[in-house]
Amino acid sequence: MLYYKTYEISPKHEWIVMIHGLGGSSTIWYKQIKDLRKHFNLLLVELRGHGKSPKTEDERYTFAQSSKDVVEVMNYLNIKKAHFLGISLGSIVIRNIAYSFPEKVKSMILGGLIIGFNLRSRLLITAGNLVKKQIPYMWLYHLFAWIMMPRKEHKESRQLFGREAKRMNQMEFIKWFRVTRDVDTNHQEIQNTDLKIPTLCIMGENDYMFLPKVQKEMNQTFTGQLLVIEESGHVCNVEAHEHFNKASLEFIRTNSKAQIAG
Repeated sequence: MLYYKTYEISPKHEWIVMIHGLGGSSTIWYKQIKDLRKHFNLLLVELRGHGKSPKTEDERYTFAQSSKDVVEVMNYLNIKKAHFLGISLGSIVIRNIAYSFPEKVKSMILGGLIIGFNLRSRLLITAGNLVKKQIPYMWLYHLFAWIMMPRKEHKESRQLFGREAKRMNQMEFIKWFRVTRDVDTNHQEIQNTDLKIPTLCIMGENDYMFLPKVQKEMNQTFTGQLLVIEESGHVCNVEAHEHFNKASLEFIRTNSKAQIAG
């Protein structure tokens, strides 16, 4: 089972399940926990090979498998339904949970959502897959961090994810890096404009690799609301945490029925 951490107010309060991005762990939510735990129960999970979750013998990982892993934790804790909050890779996993287990999802907030790659990023992914076993994985990780978050104001995000990625070993990183090749295909497979789950995408205006495709396809291949935060990049929950937290709380409150603290 995945490693998880909970912050519980009471059984009457609704749950938020929080899922990190590639190379991260539950610690990347340090700017959200304080605000969210005042009003909701929180479940922070760490995906396979990340943080304190176990390494596995699997040769590769899949989004479908990751979705089942998260639902397994929910079932273990007897959480029948929850709001979901993700960033980057975590947002992809959440969309897969909504597709395969819609009865588990009250609402979803998809931060730094990735639904596909532009030409430049496809070339980088291809190059990365060719050399991923020949060079130290941290070189590859830092390269992609600089490409996705190149600006001075992205420094905190780069440093945070650099520290987190060091906790992974090379084989685990390679297994997750392989999954990047499945992003476009996965998006095609889980498209469902009839899905009635309230959805909010929060993106940074400087997320030049992923924002344009989300803007183009929003309410075409998937439904939801889009919030673009000014002067923020891909990891908007870190770079613009106050705006991110306020929008998240308002959205979840709008879609909540149970008792809310405060």
